[in-house]
Amino acid sequence: MLRKLIDYKKLDHDLAARLIETYPDGYGDEDLITFKNVQGEIIETVELKTDDTIYLVKISKCLANFISNFEENLEKELETKEDSSYEDELSIDEMNMHSEEEYNEDA
Repeated sequence: MLRKLIDYKKLDHDLAARLIETYPDGYGDEDLITFKNVQGEIIETVELKTDDTIYLVKISKCLANFISNFEENLEKELETKEDSSYEDELSIDEMNMHSEEEYNEDA
């Protein structure tokens, strides 16, 4: 099984969602894994397991905000994608309409 150290800011959407599922109410002191890195800095992490990898996700004060705002941000992102998809559909419809008008003018 692979073991990886990763900053929470670099998690993809799937891993971020799994982190939220694993710690839906945030993490506590009992969830922390603390160690010193090569530079002697103290690193605090939480463990996140997938089928083939154990991630130690570096945490900071921002991670708590990230967890609490994740679903809200995801909803906003989905709304933005839906809006842009709707705009793309309008653009295609408008292009078709202009093509039809040009065709009718030629006839």
